[in-house]
Amino acid sequence: MKTRQLGRSGLTVSALGLGCMGMSDFYGQRDDQESIRTLHRALEMGVTFFDTADMYGPFLNEELLGRALRGRRAEAIIATKFGIQRDPDNPEKRGINGRPEYVRSACEASLRRLGTDHIDLYYQHRVDPNTPIEDTVGAMSRLVEEGKVRFLGLSEAAPDTLRRASQVHAITALQTEYSLWSREPEDEILPTCRELGIGFVPYSPLGRGFLTGQIKRFEDLAADDYRRHTPRFQGENFQKNLDLVARINEIATEKNCTPGQLALAWVLAQGDDIVPIPGTKRVSYLEENVAAADLTLTAQDLARINEIAPQHAAAGSRYPEAMMKSVNG
Repeated sequence: MKTRQLGRSGLTVSALGLGCMGMSDFYGQRDDQESIRTLHRALEMGVTFFDTADMYGPFLNEELLGRALRGRRAEAIIATKFGIQRDPDNPEKRGINGRPEYVRSACEASLRRLGTDHIDLYYQHRVDPNTPIEDTVGAMSRLVEEGKVRFLGLSEAAPDTLRRASQVHAITALQTEYSLWSREPEDEILPTCRELGIGFVPYSPLGRGFLTGQIKRFEDLAADDYRRHTPRFQGENFQKNLDLVARINEIATEKNCTPGQLALAWVLAQGDDIVPIPGTKRVSYLEENVAAADLTLTAQDLARINEIAPQHAAAGSRYPEAMMKSVNG
């Protein structure tokens, strides 16, 4: 597995990370044993960068990752997040909290669940509109001073927020959705990251699984799969997006790879400062994803892919309207 450096911070990670969210939440039933096998196989294959958050589960995903890395902590770069609070009585109800006192308590709770004395990369999961970013990042910077956190990140932050945050403490990474069907970061986000020396970590680089070609019908989604409530998986949008994947698959077939591998190779080809974190809870899909890191796309390949999947090619917004209000904050 090749490695990449996130921005100018000095944090080196595997060129492809592993998103752990779906192991514990949102995408149907959990299988902790298979998830732990997947995490261990990732380490064997040279994947060092593991992404979780306290709200996944909630809390269960950090605990799972902590169990999987017991005795192997030195082999891993752990990234986790704080800031989205789920109501214990109704996990679907969420709030955003970036208050300084909460930053500290959330970090200490994550350290306990992960079974570690430090977090390698600590993100604010969503920007709190009611707390100045300077106050939140200031609290995060004190965790760095105390050795509880090594590097700081933000998730779904707007360019101006990145600039203000960087005045308080170096920001190592920005995590934002980016894929062949979510190319909005190319307008302002990616240029700002590069100007400020911030690495870019795309989540959902496989379009929440849609770009793999494995989802053929709405009914393929489990009854408790949150994608059923996502605009791109509903109504006419579903078929339009299926047609987009079919065109991507034509190129994948020519390249002797899967559409998912083509989609990941495309993201990797957008710059050496980009480290996608495709998520899976199955060893077979992990192995397929990791193989994408060795797939070379020519200039001609990239031009054809851009013709098929230009900006705004996907039908529907990436989140329901209420959730869209919390992104690019």
